Amino acid sequence: MLGFVFGFNARLGRLHFFLASVALAVLMTAICFAIAMAVLHDTSPAVIRPDELMKNRAIIAAMALFGLATFMLQSMRIRDIGWDPVCVVPAWIALMIVDHVVAGRFPAWAIGQEHQGTAVGALVNLALMLVVTFWPSAGSEGACANPFQSRTPAASPPLTNERLARVSQGGSRPTWS
Repeated sequence: MLGFVFGFNARLGRLHFFLASVALAVLMTAICFAIAMAVLHDTSPAVIRPDELMKNRAIIAAMALFGLATFMLQSMRIRDIGWDPVCVVPAWIALMIVDHVVAGRFPAWAIGQEHQGTAVGALVNLALMLVVTFWPSAGSEGACANPFQSRTPAASPPLTNERLARVSQGGSRPTWS
């Protein structure tokens, strides 16, 4: 059941993924705008502190909703490419965590003081986002194969007259050469 909830068993094509990502961005912008207007309506902007904003349940719910929706969209697109999202998504998350740890441990390798990642992590993340956005769809549901291999089905061996005669006469089990 979780496979369908998180999109592990669903597929989403390139155009649908792009349009769903744009729609999600517009929706989350509207939600963030509504939350900001509600917070600014009650208090002055000079009084608001960032650590107090993280205690706001609406902001936490919006972050969880955005994270879950993004996770589901990427999982469905990865499945459509023909890769297994159960393997790709955790590897992607692990790579981002390792990149964050490396950038924190070695600040000289970080992109900048305001960023918590390295250039290598940013390039890998960009490459994966480009793959998810532009990689062609797989031919069939169970096509978790080499992405560089052609997707044309292999031709079946030709049926010779001898094999057809043997099968049609109900003889012994045919031998496939």
